[in-house]
Amino acid sequence: MNSPKGKLVIIGGSVDRGSFSESEADLKRNLNFFEKGILKRITTESLKNNLSRFEIITSASSIPEEVGDEYVKAFAQLNVLNVGLLHIRSREEANSPENIERLKNADVVMFSGGDQLRLTAIYGGTAFHHLLLEKYQNEDFLISGTSAGAAASSNNMIYQGSSSEALHKGEVKITGGLGFINNVIIDTHFVQRGRIGRLLYACASNPINLGIGLGEDAGLLITNGHSMEAIGSGLIMLVDATHMKHTSLSEVEMGSPVSIDNLIVHVMALGDHYDLKNKKLTIQIPKAID
Repeated sequence: MNSPKGKLVIIGGSVDRGSFSESEADLKRNLNFFEKGILKRITTESLKNNLSRFEIITSASSIPEEVGDEYVKAFAQLNVLNVGLLHIRSREEANSPENIERLKNADVVMFSGGDQLRLTAIYGGTAFHHLLLEKYQNEDFLISGTSAGAAASSNNMIYQGSSSEALHKGEVKITGGLGFINNVIIDTHFVQRGRIGRLLYACASNPINLGIGLGEDAGLLITNGHSMEAIGSGLIMLVDATHMKHTSLSEVEMGSPVSIDNLIVHVMALGDHYDLKNKKLTIQIPKAID
């Protein structure tokens, strides 16, 4: 398959309510999020910049109206005003002609945080899902997801597993995602929730997948399906298991600790690049401040 013409932005998330808050105490954090360029970068990478049509999909959230309103206000601060909210809650709604028409007219679709299983259960195999894949493959179209929206972006998706017991056989649960990018598996809120074990286990169980651990306020801009640039203020961890020598995963009992020999780990920060094709990390050294 040819490289997609579209772009994918995956973000590690922020607080559980969504990426933004209106409280005065969080104002500085929110402005930092904007200034480090994640939402601004999504805007400038879109087809019509701040005139692009954005559709925010809140289906993963248990409080969709609140989360949607926060995104509308956040984008308004960047002078992005052509923003709609899609509170799709069923497969019937995901197949409705009205919602399909809205997707046809969108330049950017952004999935909020919440529960990634809601996303796959609602959208998987629907007309909406097929059109998303078609637009991403063939048009200058941008798909973004934060937290659950990021986790669901790949063809394989972590949907359950405690951080403390992650390296015990059977603890981490994996299912199919929405398939915007193949041969990666994504975990979010990565640093703050100590999810390194989940990603190590996921990669050991199927080493073809590059593990991507997104910290909060950290994202990846993915172009041509393989060129990844770190954006935002947080850190990103990559786990490459293709050179793994051995794991006890298939040999131990369910619930037993798992051994893994020889994983490669990279850490990315703002401006760094990673190429999925040749598995090469390029570190961007910040310019010295005068």
